[in-house]
Amino acid sequence: MRELTKVLKSPTLLAYKEMLRIIKFALDTATMGLKLVPTFTKGQLEWRLLGASDSDWANDKDNRKSIMAFILFLNGIPILWQSKQASIVALSTAETEYIALSELAKEILFVVQILHSLVISVQTPITVHVDNMAAIFMAENASSNQRTRHIDVKHRFLVDLTTEGFLDVVFTNLANNPSDGLSKNVSKEVYECHTPKFMADKSIVD
Repeated sequence: MRELTKVLKSPTLLAYKEMLRIIKFALDTATMGLKLVPTFTKGQLEWRLLGASDSDWANDKDNRKSIMAFILFLNGIPILWQSKQASIVALSTAETEYIALSELAKEILFVVQILHSLVISVQTPITVHVDNMAAIFMAENASSNQRTRHIDVKHRFLVDLTTEGFLDVVFTNLANNPSDGLSKNVSKEVYECHTPKFMADKSIVD
């Protein structure tokens, strides 16, 4: 859909075919909805947040800006997700993954504040899944070098969140990263792998 908005003023036959694919996808998934099945364990006193972030580095040939995505679960229920183009051009995959992670961290802080205002305790550290080891290292270490010192200071707060034990950034491969399908076009196999983690057919509640 994002790509089609680029050709609104001068649509092409290829864009028309892509639009038909989107319409077909919408019709084929009309019975799908968010999977609102909370996962509580016996004796659980604190609510659990789980996040995942991903990015698609510089694949926009017009401006080379990356697509950054994340999803946040509360006790197994997806409550926040995002897929948008970055405002800056990232110079490496690690940088764009790191920025996507920082965007997710800001949303986590926001949700935790809301839960605390409702007198709901949140289990910490909050686990966040990322599929880039370099981004994880940057999130856990305050040191910088020529490859990372240009990154805006507003994203550096991640180091504080990890060293204070608020976030636990862990590596996960693409097959286990539910935000993978939000940052790029994926195959049918990848889509079917991730979709059940946050969507289900509405017939299950009939």
